[in-house]
Amino acid sequence: MSALRSVKAAILAGILSAASAQAQEIIVESLDDPVDGETGFITETDSDVFLRGASLFEEITEEVRAVKGSGVDLRALDKTTGEVRDITLSDGQSEAFGYLRIGLTECRHPDDNATGEAYAYLTIVEEANTSAPVFQGWMIASSPALNAMDHARFDVWVLRCQVDAAVADASTEETSGN
Repeated sequence: MSALRSVKAAILAGILSAASAQAQEIIVESLDDPVDGETGFITETDSDVFLRGASLFEEITEEVRAVKGSGVDLRALDKTTGEVRDITLSDGQSEAFGYLRIGLTECRHPDDNATGEAYAYLTIVEEANTSAPVFQGWMIASSPALNAMDHARFDVWVLRCQVDAAVADASTEETSGN
């Protein structure tokens, strides 16, 4: 019986090693560089790489002017207790949530869409350890995972910038087409 087991083990080991050898095969193909005079999509200089000649990129890129808002609306979550709280901060103001202190430097929004997007520069510290922030940087309302706070217990994300009522009304009229 033990001889039969060792034969089965040897066969199984051979099958597994053959399968893993096939899985580790890597094929590398290089793309041909465009010949001089042809239109290529990538241009490289000593320090930069540029995309050019691609109509897809030309259609979706545009410049949008950012306007400073007067504050920000945030949502904070305590993952342990399940507490969710909406927090409104003015520029330069901070507020405590749990043992975090959340501070707003400024909030910006696109000039043509005040209520649709927000970029807020936040500094978040643990009150017991103020030497190094838990998070410091720009958070984006439409892409919270792009630059998220990585904390075991708390989540904080941006909802929108606070704007004057006249600015918000004008933005709503532009986006609705009235």
